[in-house]
Amino acid sequence: MNSLDVISVNIWQIIISLANLVVLFFIFKKLLFKPVKNILAKREAEVMAEYDKATQATSDANELKASWEEKIKTADDKADEIIKAAVEKADHRSEVMLYESREKAESIIRKAKADAERERIEAQETIKQEIVGVSAAISEQIIGREINMNDHKVLIDSFIDNMENA
Repeated sequence: MNSLDVISVNIWQIIISLANLVVLFFIFKKLLFKPVKNILAKREAEVMAEYDKATQATSDANELKASWEEKIKTADDKADEIIKAAVEKADHRSEVMLYESREKAESIIRKAKADAERERIEAQETIKQEIVGVSAAISEQIIGREINMNDHKVLIDSFIDNMENA
């Protein structure tokens, strides 16, 4: 019978073993699970804080990127406006210079025409004076007497007027 004692099931021993197991479980739970849980919760909080920091850093980086992209766009727009203004200013300056040069050319042409007209009139007067002088000399020789200068001038003026009309 001795051999049966070794193989036999002792209920009191199983109950004591289970009681020991339950006691050990509560001791480990009290001593180990709570601190381990606290350490894991603390670690999880640290990880979440780092994750939040990374998310915030990503958000800040995206905002900064958007800000710089807006600044670049604004700078490009401003550069385009400056170029457009410079082109418009150059066009306006070109038009002003063209207008001034046209005015100057027209002024020179008017002055040249006026000078030519004045010189033509002076030349006509000079020619009339020469014709009067030559005619008086010729008339004196032909008629043999001296003609009054006023009479002579009237004759020559009427002759020249007839030639201009013809």
